[in-house]
Amino acid sequence: MADPQFYVPSRRYTAGEIATLAGAVLADDTLAGNEISSLAAAEDGGAGALVYVEKGRHARLLDTLTAAAVLCPVELVSRVPAGIAALTTSAPALAFADIAGIVCPTAASPQPVTGETGLSPAAHIAADALIEPGAIVEAGAVIGAGAAIGRGTIVAPGAMIGPGCQIGRDGYVGASASIVASLIGDRVIIHAGARIGQDGFRFMPSPRGLKKMPQLGRVVIQDDVEIGANTTIDRGALSDTLIGEGTKIDNLVQLGHNVRIGRHCAIAAHVGVSGSVVIGDFVMLGGRVGIADHLKIGDGVHIAAASGVMHDIPAGQKWAGLPAQPAKDWFREVNMIRKLAGNKARKGNRDV
Repeated sequence: MADPQFYVPSRRYTAGEIATLAGAVLADDTLAGNEISSLAAAEDGGAGALVYVEKGRHARLLDTLTAAAVLCPVELVSRVPAGIAALTTSAPALAFADIAGIVCPTAASPQPVTGETGLSPAAHIAADALIEPGAIVEAGAVIGAGAAIGRGTIVAPGAMIGPGCQIGRDGYVGASASIVASLIGDRVIIHAGARIGQDGFRFMPSPRGLKKMPQLGRVVIQDDVEIGANTTIDRGALSDTLIGEGTKIDNLVQLGHNVRIGRHCAIAAHVGVSGSVVIGDFVMLGGRVGIADHLKIGDGVHIAAASGVMHDIPAGQKWAGLPAQPAKDWFREVNMIRKLAGNKARKGNRDV
């Protein structure tokens, strides 16, 4: 039995066509007719494959490359094996991502699981829900009273959209995801099992034990956000939890109540952000970062994986460690400890 291929090109392309679509320059016009039948990593390649190679250690892959075409910087053209079309660009990985979205469109945007093209009779849709023509609601989904779903949005099997929630156009709500007390913009992708808008975690000590503080706020998610599988985003206590435009959140992330995240941030898996944290624009959080409550993280901050943040971080800084501190200070301390232990400092890239 042949291995299944879940995502294949919508059609075959030539190297010349790929160069035009990517805004790249074909180094040798005689190879413009090389046919592209698949996309692959440079390590794997194969006849008919389009791959990409960047400068640095990645460039060594050209020595044994098998492919129809390669996206690469102009400085590497001389190392491309004969017969492989070199498509030169200053950002090969970015160009490859653009091409992958064109060549394999179903991989770039989730599709209906059941092939449904409208409102499934096996979905439960409240009589007063507002669903624009062109939206898709699959079998087993639940749409609550007064909810609104925009044109082109797909609600997958078993997903639940709570009363009064609003979801914009051309979005996706994955299987078994649940959304309550939320306003969601256009082109938002929410993967399977995500939980959005549930109670925040706040209990007040009392002589009789812990008293629950009712959570009266909302979750507001702006346009072009992507939220990974099984991520949880709590609604605000009295104000809103906010996810800014273009932010991308990995699987298994926890965001507490009243958290406010800026635009175009990247948050890797297992990050935990405590309540009322404010995160600026273009911030990057590595996997397993933890941030204590009520802190402020400035624009453009990078925080290394597994760091524990206990203090505000000014804009533009790189922090690492537990407890987190400026990355240069943390690396200096680590090297000192290694020397005390009799170990030599390790060589390599020390960028966060």
